[in-house]
Amino acid sequence: MGESAVGEASPLVTDPFDAVPGLAPLRAAAWDQDWAATRAFFEETPDTEADGVSFAAVLLAGVERSEWFLEKAVRERPDDPLPRTLLAERYIHLGWRARGRGPGADLSWDQAEQFQDWLRKAELLLIEVCAREPAYVPAWTARLATARGLTLGQSEARRRYDRLAEHDPHHVLAQSRLLQQLCPKWGGSWEAAHGFAQECASAAPEGSRAGVLVAEAHLEHCAELDGAQAGEYLRDVSVRDELRRAARASVLHPGHRRGWAWTDSHSTFALAFSLGGHPGDAARHFTALGDTVSESFWRNVPDWKTRFTEFRTAASATL
Repeated sequence: MGESAVGEASPLVTDPFDAVPGLAPLRAAAWDQDWAATRAFFEETPDTEADGVSFAAVLLAGVERSEWFLEKAVRERPDDPLPRTLLAERYIHLGWRARGRGPGADLSWDQAEQFQDWLRKAELLLIEVCAREPAYVPAWTARLATARGLTLGQSEARRRYDRLAEHDPHHVLAQSRLLQQLCPKWGGSWEAAHGFAQECASAAPEGSRAGVLVAEAHLEHCAELDGAQAGEYLRDVSVRDELRRAARASVLHPGHRRGWAWTDSHSTFALAFSLGGHPGDAARHFTALGDTVSESFWRNVPDWKTRFTEFRTAASATL
């Protein structure tokens, strides 16, 4: 389980660019401010990456100062949807970073203003893309994030997702973004959130990573509960069984092929099973992860790196 030669645990690999070698050229291109290399990366995205362009766009958005060369690419290629969409994802990233992770009621005026400004800039770019190329799925995926941040409501978010699903009905990143919108904290309901997650997982081909949506919905639900309720929620047998079915049909299915988001998927299942007190179920996900982990849901856990190591040790004891 990732032990070093001297018996100490190896450092956790949290950067997806390091965890997934196939993504490394994208980071190098961004560091070099190299648009040609960036475009080549996206043009060569393998067919096995159903939502790979959107996933990689989100990762690129987290590279510092990437807006510099993306803004230049937009100016030089005004009719090309790719640079506009990548720049919009960068603006979305900057907006959510300015907002912070706290509840909306706790935002300062300055935080809220910066957040809205960045998202409005992103939305303007994406409106142009979708008007010119209404079948361009990565732009609709980005517009699910702006719809939520600009509080455009459930109906508008669903309209955008439906437009996207006309062209890609199993786009997991887009489904994950709509799932967030369907949670009560963004005006939805748990019935809607869980129902959508189950609907997507059931409709997806076996071996798809879409089963992770079920785990995402349960983790979001657990996070909204207090005290003993939160502790018991993921321990519920019906929740455990839903997670088991979702994992078996997706990342644990014999037909599953690892894509760029594989650390996200296994990390989410590992956390859900671990918090629910099911180390035996978590074990296969920890085995797949080794020393890699996605922070997406784990960072919500206090002292999460220590907890990850503790949960992984408990899981390994069941093997």
